[in-house]
Parts: sequence; structure tokens; C-alpha cells
Amino acid sequence: MGDHSKAGINTMFNTATVVGVGVNFYGAGFPRTFIPSFTEGSTLGMKPVIMDRFFDTATRMMARRHKELTPVDKEIFITINENTL
Repeated sequence: MGDHSKAGINTMFNTATVVGVGVNFYGAGFPRTFIPSFTEGSTLGMKPVIMDRFFDTATRMMARRHKELTPVDKEIFITINENTL
């Protein structure tokens, strides 16, 4: 499971499921065994994550841990997003 990814309560995954960076998965049922980075949704369908919203969420989460989302971090996430299948 990649950094900044999350799953809804009681979400089920098959063994060896790969979850990319910045994924938000929720709902009933087992997802496919590969969930690409920066996607969100359920077994009914996935859609791309809006990067501005991702950065807002990541900034708030990191602030709770007394960390900062740096411009270098953002560039890394943008590069990952651009290279996502």
C-alpha cells in the first residue's frame, strides 16, 4: 500500500493486492489486485484523484504529525502521477 493511500472501514483486499500512492478505496467487495496510484473509488468504478485536493489532504495530515509537505515532495508526487498507468 503506497504512501498517502487509505481504505474505508471494513474494506477487503485479496492477498498480494498492490495499492499505489494516493489511493482512496472504499465500499463493499474485493477490488482488482492492482489499484493504480492517484485513483479513488470502489469496485463499481475508479476515477482520477484531483491533485490539488490530494495536496490539501496530505498537507493537513502531515501537519497533525508536525511535518511539512515540501515542494520537493509535491514534485515527487506529480512525477508519480504523470507516470501512472
